[in-house]
Amino acid sequence: MTGPAGEAASRALAVVDIDGVLADVRHRLKHLDRRPKDWASFFREALADAPLEVGVDMARRLAEVYEVVYLSGRPERLRRDTETWFARHGLPAGELHLRPQKDYRPAREFKVQMLRTLSQRAPVAVLVDDDPDVLEAARLAGFDVLPATWMGEADTLHQAQEQDGRT
Repeated sequence: MTGPAGEAASRALAVVDIDGVLADVRHRLKHLDRRPKDWASFFREALADAPLEVGVDMARRLAEVYEVVYLSGRPERLRRDTETWFARHGLPAGELHLRPQKDYRPAREFKVQMLRTLSQRAPVAVLVDDDPDVLEAARLAGFDVLPATWMGEADTLHQAQEQDGRT
């Protein structure tokens, strides 16, 4: 499909989080319940995450209409593991944006900045995320959101996202 100037028209974006939306991280939260938190073990076990079938199915359905973009607070060093996990579980193709090294801002700040950047090239139709602070910040910034509630509440994960700026 092309636009008026003959340029390829961009499909709107569906931006999808990973942890708590597509991947069930509950088995590795035990590494964050202790002091000091064991971030190395927490991230090392990401390949063993079970898929959250509701989230995976939703990503597949969104890909039928939108360009799917994955946006996660996971550190950039997990790119290969994340791509391997996506392939193993049949996630639709899409850009993958991970948190830059040494960026420990709250997830709400990191993700809203990325949404603004993404929206410069195509409209963001929806953000799917499990973090209520991210959802509220995105909503206040003018983005439509879909709360991912299917994993249930995980206070440890919320703290890692918003206070520690790690996922």
